[in-house]
Amino acid sequence: MRLVLLIGALALSATTTLAAQPTAGPPGRPQPPDPLGESFFPPELIMSHQAELALQETQRATIMTELQQAQAKFVELQWRMSAEAERLAKLLQPTTVNEAQALEQIDRTLAVEREIKRAQVALLIRIKNVLTTQQQAKLAALRRGG
Repeated sequence: MRLVLLIGALALSATTTLAAQPTAGPPGRPQPPDPLGESFFPPELIMSHQAELALQETQRATIMTELQQAQAKFVELQWRMSAEAERLAKLLQPTTVNEAQALEQIDRTLAVEREIKRAQVALLIRIKNVLTTQQQAKLAALRRGG
């Protein structure tokens, strides 16, 4: 059951994670660049700086529509992920695990995870494509704290 909860939590937080800045690592150790984090903008950042970005109503409406459509898809995928993870957890419970069955099930679980990540990146691409070059530059500066 913990595996199901963990996978569900990861799926819910992944959209923000994909677009977020990398977290700081151990002191004195530089973090490698995060190409996804540097390329995309979290919807929360855009929403909280609409006026600064001079976000047009058409842009706002398009972003909201994309978010609503993605949210519906994420809910469906989260249910599928939960079901696959539950099946995997049951296969892993016995003292002796059937390796072939467990590996087949992990493949099914990872396939759903891949779908989730693909949908998240597609959403972030669509949002980015709605923004002008100037808005993207402003968001990049805001993300850096400027």
